[in-house]
Amino acid sequence: MKPIKVCLAGAGAFGVKHLDAMKLIDGVEVISLVGRELDKTREVAVKYGVGHVTTDLADSLALKELDAVILCTPTQMHASQAIACLKAGKHVQAEIPLADSLRDAYAVVAMQEATGVVAMCGHTRRFNPSHQWVRQRITAGEFNIQQMDVQTYFFRRTNMNALGQARSWTDHLLWHHAAHTVDLFAYQSRSPIVKANAVQGPIHPALGIAMDMSIQLKAESGAICTLSLSFNNDGPLGTFFRYIGDTGTYLARYDDLVDGKENKIDVSKVDVSMNGIELQDREFFGAIRERREPNASARQVLPCYEVLHDLERQLR
Repeated sequence: MKPIKVCLAGAGAFGVKHLDAMKLIDGVEVISLVGRELDKTREVAVKYGVGHVTTDLADSLALKELDAVILCTPTQMHASQAIACLKAGKHVQAEIPLADSLRDAYAVVAMQEATGVVAMCGHTRRFNPSHQWVRQRITAGEFNIQQMDVQTYFFRRTNMNALGQARSWTDHLLWHHAAHTVDLFAYQSRSPIVKANAVQGPIHPALGIAMDMSIQLKAESGAICTLSLSFNNDGPLGTFFRYIGDTGTYLARYDDLVDGKENKIDVSKVDVSMNGIELQDREFFGAIRERREPNASARQVLPCYEVLHDLERQLR
């Protein structure tokens, strides 16, 4: 099997998760690493045995042998970098979000359609075994969502990443963290979102973003979703999903799943791994090898960004 040769752009907290995941996938070789600070990027490259290091994605795209790129760069760069990859004929997976504006999301999809190469976005919740387990019950006709109640809570009153390191960019509750749930709700409901409302709290004087937000969604099926988001929450941290359906209630947190009575559900046999990032990357490389559209393709997740656009207009 000829290896798929990959560039990883953005060697920070999330980029390392992808590097760890790719070590577990046969037929994948990371040949280039892109980072903002050359010395720090070289340190990561040495650890993972990557030979080519640069601070400019264009240098990596110029590598003739390169097949694909995974973007773990700041949100504001995703769309322009994804378009550059597609123009260069390289398959691309952009970490969530695909873009931070609807116009840019449309532009990525248009470029994918023009080039025909794979363009995927890291909507990891589609791949987490806990959510896959619920999805399997839904597609089997054994469970239908009546309501989803979701809490996305972090403590980020300063510009820090998941490792507690200073960020060069500002995260966003709507275009990043809400994107996970907006997409998952439509995906699990198997029904488009037809109504969306949002309110937000005060704007942080230094970060320039709302630190608290509440979103209501309704799907064409009649299912509803309530999403609460905060960067002000001092624990517990993470995202908590409650599925309320016609035949049961399920609570998911990343790869753990329990029913409404706190009975643990074994999701270890749902897929080949319990690592959502690994499963997401396996889908990306599988789509490249099989020359097919991946789950969470840029086209498939576009309706999520249409909803986010409408919510942003409300908040303005």
